[in-house]
Amino acid sequence: MSRTRRPQQFVELELDITDLSHDGRGVARHEGKAVFVTGALPGEKVRAQVRVSRKQFDEGGTIEVLAASPHRVTPRCAHFGVCGGCVLQHLAPQAQVAAKQHTLAENFERIGQVRPERWLEPLVGEPWNYRRKARLGVKFVPKKGRVLAGFREAADPRFIADVSRCEVLVEGVGSRVAAIAELVDAMDARAQIPQIEIAAGDDRTALVFRNLQPLSDEDRARLVAFGEREGFAIFLQPGGNDTVVPIDGGAEELHFALPAHGVDYAFRPLDFIQVNGAMNQRMIDHALSLLDPAPHERVLDLFCGLGNFTLPLARRCAQAVGVEGDAGLVRRAHENARRNGIGNVDFHAADLVGDLRNAPWLRQGFDALLLDPPRTGADATIAQIPLDGIGRIVYVSCHPGSLARDAGLLVRDHGYRLAAAGVMDMFPHTAHVESIALFEKG
Repeated sequence: MSRTRRPQQFVELELDITDLSHDGRGVARHEGKAVFVTGALPGEKVRAQVRVSRKQFDEGGTIEVLAASPHRVTPRCAHFGVCGGCVLQHLAPQAQVAAKQHTLAENFERIGQVRPERWLEPLVGEPWNYRRKARLGVKFVPKKGRVLAGFREAADPRFIADVSRCEVLVEGVGSRVAAIAELVDAMDARAQIPQIEIAAGDDRTALVFRNLQPLSDEDRARLVAFGEREGFAIFLQPGGNDTVVPIDGGAEELHFALPAHGVDYAFRPLDFIQVNGAMNQRMIDHALSLLDPAPHERVLDLFCGLGNFTLPLARRCAQAVGVEGDAGLVRRAHENARRNGIGNVDFHAADLVGDLRNAPWLRQGFDALLLDPPRTGADATIAQIPLDGIGRIVYVSCHPGSLARDAGLLVRDHGYRLAAAGVMDMFPHTAHVESIALFEKG
């Protein structure tokens, strides 16, 4: 049973904030017990209200900042603190990056018991209007008499935040959140549209409306007119991911390009692509520079998705092989290779955390390896890869804890050095830590 309890009467405390938690809250201690404080920053003294008491820690919110951090800034978004899309807009961007680097270093030492031989310069980009993929919650709220569209509330994810615009979504969408909510509010099916997926390519931006029931002709006309007026490609999703179709019967694909590598990608609106398009280009350049494939080498790219890294790698090496668990993404990767005239690449669909003993591609022999796993990391995969001939590994991570764990395995069990590591600010104003590490044999 949970030992969570809410104090019968909220307790107010003056607290010195000493650290930042993994989810962006200030950390203090009171009578030996950790207190996580929303809205507080390291180095501050705050008056906080304790709202939830647990056995090992308490949780609360900032009532008043008594002594502010020099890195505290005024949030740009009027909805900050209510909307749960961002948690760090009150911290200056350069301080956000420093905090993420600190988190990565702490995870390396505490979990992996390793340290990089050198720290890479943090990879940073434009902190606003960067998000090209998102899911907006949608709900008709009778008490408000209208539809809300936005991210979940920070205090209670059961509720949709009442927002008019979003400062981190690509401008074409972020400035039209209120208009999207008004569109749904005018529909007959306003109570049967629970979410809208956003996917922005270089050529156009798609809005995918999840419709729980077939739409009336009037609603379809409203959506078509909105798309034409606002410049969106409108899609409907009556069921699973494979049911997504353009409402007007037009093109099903979007595109984004990597001009530096001569690659153009076609993708579908619900396909996984990196959320931050500009940073994705810089990340690929960064990863290829670290891996430094030679023209005669064979490179293995695991968790390859659409071939985000695989196709640029193939431009620089003798043979690139990409492996991905999602068969639909593998088909799109093959198609993208053909469209770009890249013949020295192959893709395979495989469960990379399952049994790989009979995978033919695994025995082909490789000189270098690129890993870009999900949050759970790649420990089960690493245990099955013949690493003897692989001299260099670049590991792209979306979770510092799993990267640190896997770094420990590669160093202690497989004879690699953690040659370099650093953070990439793929998600400004959030607590999400994206990072990259280079491992070398010997």
